[in-house]
Amino acid sequence: MRVRMTRRAAVAALVAVAALVVGAAPASAAPGDASADGARLDLSLPGRAAVSAGPFAAADANGVTAATFAGVDVPDVLRTGVLDASASRDDKTGGVGSRASTADVRLDLLSTVTGGVSADLVEARCAATQKGVTGKAELVGLDLGRLGDLGAEPAPNTTIEVDRLGVDIAEVVFNEQLRNADGSLTVNAVHVTLIGGSAGAGDLVLSSATCGPAGLPIPTASGEGLWIGLGLLTLFGVPVGASALRRRHELAAV
Repeated sequence: MRVRMTRRAAVAALVAVAALVVGAAPASAAPGDASADGARLDLSLPGRAAVSAGPFAAADANGVTAATFAGVDVPDVLRTGVLDASASRDDKTGGVGSRASTADVRLDLLSTVTGGVSADLVEARCAATQKGVTGKAELVGLDLGRLGDLGAEPAPNTTIEVDRLGVDIAEVVFNEQLRNADGSLTVNAVHVTLIGGSAGAGDLVLSSATCGPAGLPIPTASGEGLWIGLGLLTLFGVPVGASALRRRHELAAV
C-alpha cells in the first residue's frame, strides 16, 4: 500500500509541474471580431414600396474574409459602382482590421433638396490592436451639391442637417464613429437617416467597417516560460521519482 501511495505522489508532482509548464506561456483567448460591408438600405419612402436591401459585399473575419459586389442600382435612391469589403484577424497578435469601399456613388435620395450627392470613392477603415481601436473614413471626389463643401477626410461624426422649408427631414453623418457596448468600433463612411414626414423614414449606410476590441495573442509554449517550466520539472519531478524508486528497492530488500 505504501508503495502505491508513493507512486501516486510522484505522478501528482509530475502533473502539477506539467501544469506549470503550460501556464508559463502567456494566457490566450479567442481573438476579436471584424466585419465590413459596402452598402445597406432600410427605407420607407412616400408613394412607393419599402426599400430594404443589403448588406452588399459583406465580409467577416470568422467567415468570408473578402467580398465584392458589382454595383447597386435603386432608382431615385442610390447607384454605385463596385463595392468591396475585407476583414482580417492576426492570431499571433490578437489584432483585427476591416475595410469597406464603394466606388462611383450617386446618391439621389433627397435630390430635390440636395441637388444630388456624388463621390468617386467612399471608404471606411478600422483597426484594433492591444493599444486600442481606431478608425477613419475617406471620401474621394465628394460633391455635396447644395449641402456645401466637405474635405476628403472629415472629422469623426461630421453631421449635416437637411431641411425642407425650415423643417428637418434628414440627417447625413460623414465618418460616423460609434463605440459599441462590447468595446468594438463601427465606422460608417456615410450614414443617411430620414427623420420621417414627407421625406420618409429609415437609414442608408455606405461603406461600414467594424472591429475590435483586439483579442489576446495565441503564442506557442516557448521562450522564458517554457524554460522555467522545464527547470521546475527537473527540480521537483526527478527527485520525487528517484525517491519512489529508492523506497521500492528498500521494501524489496526487507
